[in-house]
Amino acid sequence: MRAITVRDPEAEDFGLSLTELPHPHAAENDVVVQVHAAGFIRTEPQWPATWVDRAGRDRTPSVLGHELSGVVVELGFGTTGLSIGQRVFGLTDWARNGTLAEYTAVEARNLAPLPADVDHVTAAALPMPGLTAWQALYDHAHLQPGQTVLIHGTGGSVGSLAVQLARETGAHIIGTGRAADRKLAESLGAHEFVDLDNDRLEDAGEVDVVFDVIGGEILNRSTALLRPGGTLVTVAEPPTVRPRDGRAIFFVVEPDRAQTAQLAARLRDGRLVPLVTAVRELADVPAAFGSRGKTIVEVTTD
Repeated sequence: MRAITVRDPEAEDFGLSLTELPHPHAAENDVVVQVHAAGFIRTEPQWPATWVDRAGRDRTPSVLGHELSGVVVELGFGTTGLSIGQRVFGLTDWARNGTLAEYTAVEARNLAPLPADVDHVTAAALPMPGLTAWQALYDHAHLQPGQTVLIHGTGGSVGSLAVQLARETGAHIIGTGRAADRKLAESLGAHEFVDLDNDRLEDAGEVDVVFDVIGGEILNRSTALLRPGGTLVTVAEPPTVRPRDGRAIFFVVEPDRAQTAQLAARLRDGRLVPLVTAVRELADVPAAFGSRGKTIVEVTTD
């Protein structure tokens, strides 16, 4: 099968190429999925799990990508909950070969059924940003109706979905980003917007929750915006400035079948719309890997 792999963590391009690999093996509780569409993050070659497995053993050549939508074609021993021919989507394990491939082996528990009326490209754009936003706002910040939440990076794939989920919760939403992101943020449900290039972040006032995807100075300055007992959640880096009376949480998103199914329901009825900047074919990935925005790779057409 064809796959996008990296081979050398020291090389400028990480040895990224379109490669022929053996068909994957379905271990116990796995399924093999024929990948129809897949997503990736351009910083994946910088992650330790891209290069070694959970035991610290080299696993190159490593297949990139961790979001997928496709069809189950094989069941591993003991696998339950899914069937051959079923449409599925989800987020895969960090320390195993990924989804930029014609086939991939995935733990069945990481996948949710994909409704027949949702296309694979749209579905593949949802798992990583959707689960990140869900877990940040609900699992870690425990966002409640009527609270004020400040969401950084609302022009991006994670921030835009966070705005949509916060809108559904009934929170008052302050979005941030560049001036060009204002219209999108407001259309998705942001009540206020802070242009980080031209406005003072501190003028946003006190908030109950901050969700950060930027890190650095913006993350540190955001701590001062929290009301007593408030929560700052970030996926960018561990906070170095912590609130005097509140919580600061850094987390890494985890696959979750039940949450993925919740996202699918919202996608289907129009409550969630993921961003897709570009759609490319598998062979085009090496030339486009460093591009910004949300690129989805169409691997196999219906």
